[in-house]
Amino acid sequence: MLQKCKMTRFLGLLLWLSFPTFSYAQSEVDLVVVDKSKRAMYLFSGFDMVKEYKVALGKQPKGHKKREGDFRTPEGWYMLDFVIEESSFHRSMHINYPNEVDRFKAQSRGEKPGGNIKIHGQKNGEQRSPSFTQSFDWTDGCIALTNEEMDEFLDLVPSGTSIYIEW
Repeated sequence: MLQKCKMTRFLGLLLWLSFPTFSYAQSEVDLVVVDKSKRAMYLFSGFDMVKEYKVALGKQPKGHKKREGDFRTPEGWYMLDFVIEESSFHRSMHINYPNEVDRFKAQSRGEKPGGNIKIHGQKNGEQRSPSFTQSFDWTDGCIALTNEEMDEFLDLVPSGTSIYIEW
């Protein structure tokens, strides 16, 4: 069953990539893929991978985020919907979690799905080196980059870009 599920996700990704993107220049990133099991994030423009980052995740990274406070990073298809310049972290881009399915599933369990999931830089005022903080999972469910990488990410990825997150 797990293999069938992974194959379905893979085929869905291939189908999505096969559609032409007329609204973006070919050099602009049109898909972000996060492989939580590898702690890696890949930026794609069409079929070309243009950038790879090492990421830190939520403190309990395995599995889909189910409820507020579970320290998990969600899995599935989402959208990077807006940039936040002023927060507790060095710049960030919001992920539109939870979606309708996430809300429905959490509500059916009598739980809140959580939210405020972002790709962000280091915590403001962090004194430890980025190479140290990126060596372990430390967020509450977000995806973390170094500050330098976050600046580059925001230069490359426009709001409205799809993101696919998987284990």
